[in-house]
Amino acid sequence: MTGLNIDEISHLLAAAKPRGRLGAQDAALPSDVLPRGDHDLNPDFYDPAQSLISAAVLVPIVERPAGLTLILTRRTDHLDVHAGQVSFPGGRVEGDEGLEDAALRETEEEVGLPRRHVRVIGRLDTYITRTGFEVAPMVGAIKPPFPVVPDSFEVAEVFEVPLDFFLAAGSLQRPARIYQGKRRRFYAFSYRDHYIWGATAGMLVNLVEVLTVAANRAASP
Repeated sequence: MTGLNIDEISHLLAAAKPRGRLGAQDAALPSDVLPRGDHDLNPDFYDPAQSLISAAVLVPIVERPAGLTLILTRRTDHLDVHAGQVSFPGGRVEGDEGLEDAALRETEEEVGLPRRHVRVIGRLDTYITRTGFEVAPMVGAIKPPFPVVPDSFEVAEVFEVPLDFFLAAGSLQRPARIYQGKRRRFYAFSYRDHYIWGATAGMLVNLVEVLTVAANRAASP
């Protein structure tokens, strides 16, 4: 068990100082200071000059009596981008709206969760996808009860996963596949019949790193 409550997670997020995208002049820096993205395990995959679309997702943490959980969705199979994949609710930023507003709006549109039920407590590192999105993951706290009414066009399923599952030793996988003629690794989690990989898994790794700070601190003499 994490032993953490929402307020403690909020403090850890604030202390982590999330990274934004670096400029093209920083492309020669070591891979560990590049923005997060689908290139995390493959630094040569990063193109600092690519044109990106601004987007935001909500990383929803539910305060269940039995422990904290995360809300995830499975996208429908007919979508043009990331069809069938497990993801956090979210999408592109529209007009001049802020990142937080975009995440909350998209969450309400996709899963029917009104923004009044969400308290945004921080954000994770900006994540750049291979498909050309620059994603800001906003972390939100949610207390039951709350409604969930998925948009059947975009969302095939809404489900929750205990936060402790992602923090457990051995839950993170690093499989590989051949892409564009090269063997590339990526992050993944397998939870029951759900396979979580790609950008969502990368954001979860970021969240785990932030929360691990507390565990390391507690273990220190």
